[in-house]
Amino acid sequence: MSIAESDIFQARILIVDDQEANVTLLEEMLREAGYTRVASTMDPHQVCALHRKERYDLILLDLQMPGMDGFQVIEGLKTNPRDSYLPVLVITAQPGHKLRALHAGARDFISKPFDLIEVKTRIRNMLEVRLLYKALENHSKDLERAVEERTAELRESEARYRSLTELASDWYWEQDEKGNFTKVSGPVLEMLGIRVDALAGSGTAQVAGWNEAERERLHATIAARQPFLDFIFSRVNADGTEQRFQVSGEPMFNQSLRFVGYRGIGVELRGKP
Repeated sequence: MSIAESDIFQARILIVDDQEANVTLLEEMLREAGYTRVASTMDPHQVCALHRKERYDLILLDLQMPGMDGFQVIEGLKTNPRDSYLPVLVITAQPGHKLRALHAGARDFISKPFDLIEVKTRIRNMLEVRLLYKALENHSKDLERAVEERTAELRESEARYRSLTELASDWYWEQDEKGNFTKVSGPVLEMLGIRVDALAGSGTAQVAGWNEAERERLHATIAARQPFLDFIFSRVNADGTEQRFQVSGEPMFNQSLRFVGYRGIGVELRGKP
């Protein structure tokens, strides 16, 4: 990923210094270098409010100012939750202040008296890093937004799927990874007159009337995490009549490919076999 020259020269820059001569010198130097969006203030109390409004890509900050020094300005800037990367380049004539400023949160420093070549180089390097950071942050937000939109689409698709399967079948069902039924739509309990867990053999007790060989084959398919289509199983009622059922199902996996259960549909086959 690279930053275009035009983006660097259109970056927002704020000069903060209580000495008018220093402000003028830096403004002229930046404009001659090609930077087009340069602002300045000689009042350090305005910096935090200005940055919240303008979101500067670089703040050239003098450390020694009356009323409110540069270290206090840095602390104020750090309270802005919207800016996790503090774009501060400090200006100081005190060698001992450089390390302290870096520990406080500044990204780099410029020494007084100014070496204009050094100043231009440090400003450009810092702007490039700042703009790369912003581009990466925006890209992450775009990815997050795309994931949210895709998740919403999948949920809508899932809702439509369930609606259609419920219309096209006598019941829709879901199981968790342990075989427990977590959702059943349709009159399956009234139609079968049995516990739901008996459908797939997840219970250990045998239910009178069911064809146990058929139930065992269905249970083995589910245990192997295999899909099944139009599987038929049956039972004989106490009055000697036979009921036959057709069920289809598929395993469900989460984003980590971990098995989380089954879902499927079922119908009662009415009429002669």
